[in-house]
Amino acid sequence: MAVPAEIRAVPRPVNTIVDDSGTNSPKRYAVRQRASSKYIPGGNPQPKNGKVIGHIIDYKYVPLTDSTASDGPDMLSYGASALVKSVSADLLSDLLNIYPANEAYSIMSIATLRVIRPKITLGRMATHYRRTFVCKDYPGAAMSKNTLGNLLQRIGQDGNKRKDFYQLRISSVAEDHHIAIDGTLKQNTSIVNDLSAYSYKARTRGCSEVSVLYAYDIEQMEPVCAEVFPGNSIDASSYSAFIRDNDIRKGIIVADKGFPPSKIKEELAERPELHFLTPIKRNDLRISDNNMLSFEGVLEGIEGHVVYKKKQIKGGRFLYSYRDARKAAIEEADYLTKAENQKTFEPKKYSKKSSLFGVIVFESDQNLDPKTAYQCYDDRWLLELVFNRYKSDDCLDKTNVQGDFSVIGSEFVNFITTVMTCRIIRKATRAGLLNKMSYGDLMDDLSSAWRKADAPQKPKTDDGYWVHTLQIVFEELEALGLSEPVPKPEPKKRGRKKKEPEVSKTKRPRGRPRKDTNPSVGLL
Repeated sequence: MAVPAEIRAVPRPVNTIVDDSGTNSPKRYAVRQRASSKYIPGGNPQPKNGKVIGHIIDYKYVPLTDSTASDGPDMLSYGASALVKSVSADLLSDLLNIYPANEAYSIMSIATLRVIRPKITLGRMATHYRRTFVCKDYPGAAMSKNTLGNLLQRIGQDGNKRKDFYQLRISSVAEDHHIAIDGTLKQNTSIVNDLSAYSYKARTRGCSEVSVLYAYDIEQMEPVCAEVFPGNSIDASSYSAFIRDNDIRKGIIVADKGFPPSKIKEELAERPELHFLTPIKRNDLRISDNNMLSFEGVLEGIEGHVVYKKKQIKGGRFLYSYRDARKAAIEEADYLTKAENQKTFEPKKYSKKSSLFGVIVFESDQNLDPKTAYQCYDDRWLLELVFNRYKSDDCLDKTNVQGDFSVIGSEFVNFITTVMTCRIIRKATRAGLLNKMSYGDLMDDLSSAWRKADAPQKPKTDDGYWVHTLQIVFEELEALGLSEPVPKPEPKKRGRKKKEPEVSKTKRPRGRPRKDTNPSVGLL
């Protein structure tokens, strides 16, 4: 189709032609370069057209430009993902030792996004991967919904790789650290997996659940391994399998009330470095038989004014009894309030119970310092905090996947997410930030810190690559070591400025008359 003369007359680069595509679009008239000449036997050489370099649009030459955001966004959310990355380098290293690099990057991306966006689903992973620095931290990760679903299923199918990863985590636990083991129930309404079963609690909730057992390093305040069990299994009966499956060989198992050490008798016999510390019931006869309520000292440096007694009993085991004065007052007040409201106060019953208010007694196979034994259990609330974080802040209370292997694979990623969360809490606490705000508010603030995608790897608060970041967020980034602060000017030195020594005047020799310097004197 012939190009109209008025289009050909529009000024454009030399050695170009205008090509009419015949379409009704802004790019109808394409401007092409003259690439070369084609030899025609017996005739004149014919020009050969090259690539399109622009278009004639609205009677003006418009050069060709790249598509908008062809290389991705030019700015990304930085703060929250940078915080997660700052505490997870060893997790990536362990994953790379077990899984192919592309799968390790996808696992880290999922876990990071679950920390940043607690309610995120697999279908939204790709969107938030591209809008945060996660795409820079773990480039090339396949994040489509179907790809991630297949990945979780493969992870669940390969128990050997999961075990190898957990072994790397367990091997990092120090010999003098204490391991707590406990479980949590998670809602799972899927009808296509066998792990979903009705627990005792679930009968009243009307939903099926799965049970997740965790081993938790109390000193480090983070889990070291995890395993999924059917929701209707009793925790105590699962401990033996959990210890064997994860080959836990050292530490002190700090279990809950009612957990009988006989459940793991064989495991303890085979593992001389593995010990237990478990509370016994208040009506246990060993308490009265060994006079464990006759306390012999006060623990120093413990809130609540805790008295204690330690005694070795038959069989070589030890009993440790404690009475927390603060908890005792609370328990007594609750008991009396209930008795008053229900009019059920009985003097004999009250006299018998009053001596047990605020009391807890432990049994252990190890000779421990009374303060160490108490702290092992008292610090166990941190484990409960992790479980609460695991169910709420990371929104891991519903599995959101189908099939046994997918559930197991998702819980493996959740384990990594939980470790990240524990470390973030610990780091933010050390920085003093959680004294001023909640964990959720901190993550929300950090997510608002956007940075240009081509920014240097080591951020500085004044490097000019930030996008609309508030000063208070800069202060949080600096406190966490995620941005180098602006150097402050050196303070001026206080005090009086020293006077410079005066130049001494030349003294006149004695007896000699003074020579007047006034030129007008003596002219009259």
